Amino acid sequence: MEIALILAVIAVIFIARTLKIVPQQHAWVVERLGKFDRSLTPGLSFVVPFVDRVAYRHSLKEVPLDVPSQVCITRDNTQLQVDGILYFQITDPMRASYGSSDYIVAITQLAQTTLRSVIGKMELDKTFEERDLINAAVVNALDEAAQNWGVKVLRYEIKDLTPPAAILHAMQAQITAEREKRALIAASEGRRQEQINIATGEREAFIARSEGEKQAQINKAQGEAAAITAVADASAEAIRKIAAAIQQPGGEQAVQLKVAERAVEAYSHLAKTNNTMIVPGHMGEVATLIGTAMTLIKGGGKAAP
Repeated sequence: MEIALILAVIAVIFIARTLKIVPQQHAWVVERLGKFDRSLTPGLSFVVPFVDRVAYRHSLKEVPLDVPSQVCITRDNTQLQVDGILYFQITDPMRASYGSSDYIVAITQLAQTTLRSVIGKMELDKTFEERDLINAAVVNALDEAAQNWGVKVLRYEIKDLTPPAAILHAMQAQITAEREKRALIAASEGRRQEQINIATGEREAFIARSEGEKQAQINKAQGEAAAITAVADASAEAIRKIAAAIQQPGGEQAVQLKVAERAVEAYSHLAKTNNTMIVPGHMGEVATLIGTAMTLIKGGGKAAP
């Protein structure tokens, strides 16, 4: 019974050491008699007990690595506190196991030295503007070196850039001055545009007034011309009617009577407007005046046809 129990325990141990279940996104490195033999992929695998052993276990997932904060010197000799984070992934489990004693420490140190080198080539203002360029430079340098370690550097991101307090104060003063400058420029541009708008408005108003006055004069002239034409037409029509009426029976007598009335009316007006009483020398003068008027009327009546 004891022998059977011992054999059962040995069998269980043998099976446990023979069967290996590798989780998803993991890779195990197997050594045979102390020498690299193969890498186990996810799933069920078999190894030779007491001959093969799992020497390294690696995760193939993307790993975020916090790069310790460090002080970098820019091209214009300004200290800059830089803090970043690195993302990498194991692509070759064998190289990750034997390429470096500690690939994480190697990546971290290389990221710091590369970052100092890249920032040392830039001025302070450029470091804030060219973050993408800094990140790309660090990734390229790390990825080239990490190939021997079986690691793929995916990206590097700067979390924070902190200059000294004095530099921050100077930068704030510069920003304030720049904003005040833009405000003054905007105000002057506003005044300039206002003056342009006022001048343009006055010019357009003057043009509109001159056009209005011009049109008013044209309308007035046209109205006066139309009035003169209308009066002339009315006078001509009246003369034609008078001439036609004279040709009718009794027309001459009516004209003689009208002329006599106008002559008497004229003498009466002269008598009212002057202190001296003006009367004709004899009544024959009135008859002569009437006769002259009739002669003119008759002459006009003959000339009309």
